[in-house]
Amino acid sequence: MSDENPDFEPDFIQATRSSYDAIADAYSARHPDGLGGRPLERALVTAFAELVRETGPAPVADLGSGPGYVTARLHALGLPVFGVDVSPRMVELARRAHPELRFHVGSLTDLDLPDGTLGGITALYSVIHVPDEHLVSTFAEFHRVLVPGGHVLLAFQHGEVDERLHLTERFDQEISLDYHLRTPETVAAHLTKADLRVEARMLREPYEDEKRARAFLLARKPAP
Repeated sequence: MSDENPDFEPDFIQATRSSYDAIADAYSARHPDGLGGRPLERALVTAFAELVRETGPAPVADLGSGPGYVTARLHALGLPVFGVDVSPRMVELARRAHPELRFHVGSLTDLDLPDGTLGGITALYSVIHVPDEHLVSTFAEFHRVLVPGGHVLLAFQHGEVDERLHLTERFDQEISLDYHLRTPETVAAHLTKADLRVEARMLREPYEDEKRARAFLLARKPAP
């Protein structure tokens, strides 16, 4: 994998990179461990790790790894894992916080990996920045790099209907970032189109510091 940015890429990738570069320090300080105090999320990540171990020794990619706390949790659970994030500053901070782990700059929409090399993929709160017209192709990319039987764990904010929000400020920094908030049914349908079979769903209400409910989907690439 390469830390070089491609010469040509969709506008939403560039916008996501520049926005997270701008807020990376404040975001990482606010969320050094986004799984801390969230037992439901930790339980799902633990269950995901157990399922991945059953498929064999292939590594896991944590896509949209941010400060690296999910990557570190998966490593502590005994998985060979590396993190990928579109923001070079996020990757820098993750490497600093977890020097024993690998983090790379890259996009979850176009993974620099051979076919059938990953035992699992986590993408927690990262597909929310992928527009509708790119979502099936993104999930098709997940399918491509997974081994048969490999699992995907997604997390995303959701509402009662699909909607797009555009933020121009966060953490007192100027940004330009779209959030695509989809129902669990919409995301599950896109996974199915990419031949990733949804095996479990979990919904939870917002915690005190959150504005929206959260959805978690566990999907699997069919084995022959």
